Amino acid sequence: MARKKKKKGFEGTIAAQNRKARRDYFITETFEAGVILSGTEVKSLRQGRANINESYAGPNKGEIFLLNAHIPEYLAASHFNHDPRRPRKLLLHKREIAKLLGSVQRKGMTLVPLSLYFNQRGIAKVELALAHGNPPYGKRSAV
Repeated sequence: MARKKKKKGFEGTIAAQNRKARRDYFITETFEAGVILSGTEVKSLRQGRANINESYAGPNKGEIFLLNAHIPEYLAASHFNHDPRRPRKLLLHKREIAKLLGSVQRKGMTLVPLSLYFNQRGIAKVELALAHGNPPYGKRSAV
C-alpha cells in the first residue's frame, strides 16, 4: 500500500478566539466539535479574519448550531460567496448533543465558543464551553 505523505511543520492554527468568554462566564466543561463550512468560509478562516466574540451555540430541531459567528466573505470569490452570519451546524456525537441540550434547557446554562481553529489534519473545529454567567463582582477574581 502507498503511504500518505504527512504535511511537515503543520501544527494546527487558531482562526478566532473569544477571549472575554473566560472572564464573563464560569466554564464547567469543554467540548470539541466539528463545523460544517462552505469552501469560501474555509478560505476566509485560513486568512484569520473570523470573529466569534458575540457568538453562541444553540439547539435547533435536535441539533446544535453555531449562531452569530462572523466569518467575512472571501474577497477572491465572485458570486459564490456565503452569508457572513449564517447559522453553522456543529458535529457532535449523539450522547454529547443529548447532554448539552439537557444542560441548556434544564439548568439554564449557555454554550459559548472559546476558539475556532484548524486541527493538525487541517479540519476546522470549535472548542465549545458549557458555562453559566459570572456575576459582576465575580469577574475581579477571574482576571
